[in-house]
Amino acid sequence: MEAFITDWVNLLLRWLHVVAAIAWIGESFYFVMLDNGLKPPKAAEDKQKGVFGEMWSVHGGGFYHAQKYLNSPPQMPEDLHWSKWKSYTTWLSGFGLFCALYLLQPQTYLIDKNVMDLQPGQAVGLAVAFLIGGWFIYDFLCRMLGKNERVLGIAVALFVVAATYATTHIFAGRAAFLIVGAMMATSMSANVFFWIIPGQRKSVDALSKGEVPNPIWGKLGKQRSVHNTYFTLPVVFIMISNHYAFTYSNPHNWVILSIIMAAGAMIRQFFVLRHAGKNLYVLPAAGAALLAGVAVFAAPRPAPTPAAGAHGEAAASAVKLSEIQPILTQRCATCHSAKPTMMGSAPAGVMFDTPAEISQNAQRIYQQAVALKAMPLGNVTQMTDGERQKIAAWFNGGAQQ
Repeated sequence: MEAFITDWVNLLLRWLHVVAAIAWIGESFYFVMLDNGLKPPKAAEDKQKGVFGEMWSVHGGGFYHAQKYLNSPPQMPEDLHWSKWKSYTTWLSGFGLFCALYLLQPQTYLIDKNVMDLQPGQAVGLAVAFLIGGWFIYDFLCRMLGKNERVLGIAVALFVVAATYATTHIFAGRAAFLIVGAMMATSMSANVFFWIIPGQRKSVDALSKGEVPNPIWGKLGKQRSVHNTYFTLPVVFIMISNHYAFTYSNPHNWVILSIIMAAGAMIRQFFVLRHAGKNLYVLPAAGAALLAGVAVFAAPRPAPTPAAGAHGEAAASAVKLSEIQPILTQRCATCHSAKPTMMGSAPAGVMFDTPAEISQNAQRIYQQAVALKAMPLGNVTQMTDGERQKIAAWFNGGAQQ
């Protein structure tokens, strides 16, 4: 029952997290598009009112006229929309999910003794330290280098790559990817909480009093907002990468993630410029080239199979399903079973209780346990290399019954 309740908590938290993230990212993308696509106002009265730019759009059967004021409009609206709760809800639900899944089950999700032999408490402490420390280091870089956007951008990119290298040499690959994404997402939400919203409040308060707001608050908030938009695609990729073991189980997983994040930032840059009327197609082309290169780089190499001296010898040495089933029962059925002991239900509905189920999933078993060595998670059930070789021999021999 405890595992069942845990699964429900994970499901509801994941649902909330995805919905909140869609809302936050969608709103963020909209305002980036709006800000970059503004045109000078055509009406003389709009110019006199202090309108900086405007955009006309059509959606859902109606027309919309958005106007931007750099200073206070003639009359401050009573009901002013603030873009903050979507960010906070995304982070809170994401951190709750991170706690429920990774921090409460470190031996299953955080630790891979082949990477680093950590104790559960150490793994949890280090994971939290990356989230908190990542924000402080990023914020320090922004404070120190904020006057030079190019230097700051390079410094932040190098820091993210360094964090990627560090996490992939401390945690299980799947957890390492997620921690990098959570670290970046924490900085994104902290930007909203500590910089963007407070700066906007100070500007609104000053305008409400008839004072001229300090332009530095708008500049600092804008800088952090721009960083957030470039973080978005890399973070979204990381959050879905746990479904694709070929990314995080590769020995050079930190290189793979770094290149994919760079590709995501390039693609995002293309759309940012496109909103301003500049179509720099070299950016998505370069991003696509990087992704294609990663796909080739990460492709699993075919495992060598020992040649048999004769057909009879090969037949005699062929591994049969009856030899594989005990291995799967001991190493895999703790999760992949109709009645799992480590999970509330079998992940992805994949079960290895019967010969028919094993045969049906032969390709998947070989891919995850042999080619990628991604399963068992963190090798928590200690599947040996000899057992993996036996599974490979069974699969390469035609997955015989």
